[in-house]
Amino acid sequence: MDQLEAARQAIDRVDRQMAALFEERMAAVEEVIAYKRQKGLPILDAGREAEVLKKNLALLERPELRPYYEDLLREQMAVSKQYQAALLGRDTVAYQGVEGAFSQIALSRLFPHARQLACATWDEVFDKVEAGEAEFGVLPFENSHAGDVSAVLDLCYSHSLSVVRMYDLPVSQNLLGLPGASLADVREVYSHQQAIRQSEKFLKSLGLPAREWPNTAAAARHVAECGDPAKAAIASADTAALYGLKVLARDISTDEDNTTRFIVVGRECPAAGNRFSLLFTVDHKAGRLARVIQAIGEAGFNMECIKSRPMPHVPFEYYFYAELVGDARAAGGQKLLETLETVCRTVRILGVFDR
Repeated sequence: MDQLEAARQAIDRVDRQMAALFEERMAAVEEVIAYKRQKGLPILDAGREAEVLKKNLALLERPELRPYYEDLLREQMAVSKQYQAALLGRDTVAYQGVEGAFSQIALSRLFPHARQLACATWDEVFDKVEAGEAEFGVLPFENSHAGDVSAVLDLCYSHSLSVVRMYDLPVSQNLLGLPGASLADVREVYSHQQAIRQSEKFLKSLGLPAREWPNTAAAARHVAECGDPAKAAIASADTAALYGLKVLARDISTDEDNTTRFIVVGRECPAAGNRFSLLFTVDHKAGRLARVIQAIGEAGFNMECIKSRPMPHVPFEYYFYAELVGDARAAGGQKLLETLETVCRTVRILGVFDR
């Protein structure tokens, strides 16, 4: 037996042991979820997860393996939470669009075993989560080229849900057309407004007009149903296969590093994370916003971004969104919130998450 074959047999032996241990571990998870169901406890226990990581990483004798083992442990805990959600019937996740939309792609990456609930609008995603018909909702929040998805931020302001996770999805926009069509045939392009903005340099170079459509996958489906070689859609290459289209031009994004940040919204705010976001309003008086920024700095938090948006039904007044680095639940975070309550007209934690 040579060295390679011996190593492979050792791996096979360990894999058999891991399969048996995985079943044993998931049986214990079933006991945990039975207890949580009885006591009405949430699936996520951030303190317990941190304890598991610390305890198990300390068992390693080879420090160079630590980051890889940490990845394995985190994935293991993610699988455990997905299984718990399924056992509790809380494994439905909502998104806006149809199959092949970037939101659906992000959902599949974040919740690979979830039951997917397609919604017609972003408002409906929020409504489904608030009503308990979905445990979470996945929504686009910001693009590295096109900027904010302002309508989603406004929904965060007007609803009581929390941001529980953020996920960055590299986005490759492509021009899709009918089989047999060529780029020279195209006279009109359909896509979501964000995808159009992300591809504006390409569209201008060809002088192609673009029509806004509810989402990229719906635009691809529309082109397929029309059967007109003069029509094309901007969407992912994966979407082309779903609707029987072909890629007429690849990677047409103006920004080569085109990335869309998605948020996951839920009814319960996580207990811990290395980032948190705030929504606040201040009196329309000189220096009030400056006092908020000063308080954040004095508390030792780095503010990664701040945005303003018009307040609904209040002409020419604004609310603010800010993302801070740090733990909102630590002593410093609680003290900051107490200070902001004296400075702001209103303030609330929108989300707690890791990034």
